[in-house]
Amino acid sequence: MKQDIQQLNWADITETMHVKGYAQVKGLLSTDEANALKALYPESALYRKTVVMERHRFGLGEYKYFNYPLPHLLQSIRKTMYPHLAPIANQWMQALNIPIRYPGSLEELHQRCRDQNQMQPTVLILNYGTGGFNTLHQDLYGEVYFPLQLVLFLSEPGADYTGGEFVLTEQIPRAQSKAHVLRPAKGDALIFTTNFRPVKGSKDYYRATMKHGVSEVHSGSRCTLGIIFHDAQS
Repeated sequence: MKQDIQQLNWADITETMHVKGYAQVKGLLSTDEANALKALYPESALYRKTVVMERHRFGLGEYKYFNYPLPHLLQSIRKTMYPHLAPIANQWMQALNIPIRYPGSLEELHQRCRDQNQMQPTVLILNYGTGGFNTLHQDLYGEVYFPLQLVLFLSEPGADYTGGEFVLTEQIPRAQSKAHVLRPAKGDALIFTTNFRPVKGSKDYYRATMKHGVSEVHSGSRCTLGIIFHDAQS
């Protein structure tokens, strides 16, 4: 990888996650790595399921879930990133007085998933053409879920496509929703909350529900890759 996950500034990432509920990692992948991952899209043997989004009213586009074993680069990112994110997740649970603590390794998380019959991989690759979009949603998949996830950007905004911004909405209790609109570059990664984040109120922390989606692609083709750490029900 262009950047070593172990050598990222995790103190800054952690602080940004606490403040915003998301953090951008610029240039995690090299251009060659991003191109190599995008080139996997037509390799049907790699995938367990293809979803045509408009059939389910999820949006307009297509995504595919990988089979196990994952391609080496994806498995490496998933396994190496998780131990740095688990402490953030645990701090959030503690702040919100939720009696869940996440284990220190991805293997232990997956054992919890297996105990709930969640054994299907959730890593997916997404492709949108002109007019494509993704409605606001959360990627939960079962009783066991990890509250943080990652998206890798495999196309260059302004060159490969226009529009297609990544959108996060934050529902603040008894107030209107707040939107975050992001345009990461090719090779960037975005870490963000799967479900909610703690926000400091006047007396204590409260839970702000967050969803994510993709705005309409005005031209070209947009490809991303989502790394979700928990597995799905069989």
